[in-house]
Amino acid sequence: MKILILNGPNLARLDIRDSLIYGDVNYPELANLISTRAEELGFVADIRQSNDESELISWLHEAADMNIPVIFNPAAFTHYSYAIRDAVEMLKAPLIEVHLSNPMAREEFRHTSVISGVAVGTIAGFGPNSYLLALQALQNILQK
Repeated sequence: MKILILNGPNLARLDIRDSLIYGDVNYPELANLISTRAEELGFVADIRQSNDESELISWLHEAADMNIPVIFNPAAFTHYSYAIRDAVEMLKAPLIEVHLSNPMAREEFRHTSVISGVAVGTIAGFGPNSYLLALQALQNILQK
């Protein structure tokens, strides 16, 4: 089964971001980790990253039109993009929101997610393992 793994702004630059917050993995390593675990669970992971809100919305529309499950790290768009929220709300298949860091343990402006209310669930604060946990959760949801 095909799934989309969507990543928002600045995630392709993990190797130069604060390692105390985002860990020591770079984006290609993260993508490889996700892809490997997805295959083990029987998924074909289409992993994409964009700094462009409209491109992320187009990909969410694609997922809605094709009934594709999504694991989504909206990054900074988490806190204010109502356009992305509206696109997520159109999905027919499940969407799990993920974050490498725990937004609730960070600056106050990061405590609000406009995405969480339309996601099946949110997994945050476990570094790259947030994605692996989301893959397992998605498999469990789809098997029901």
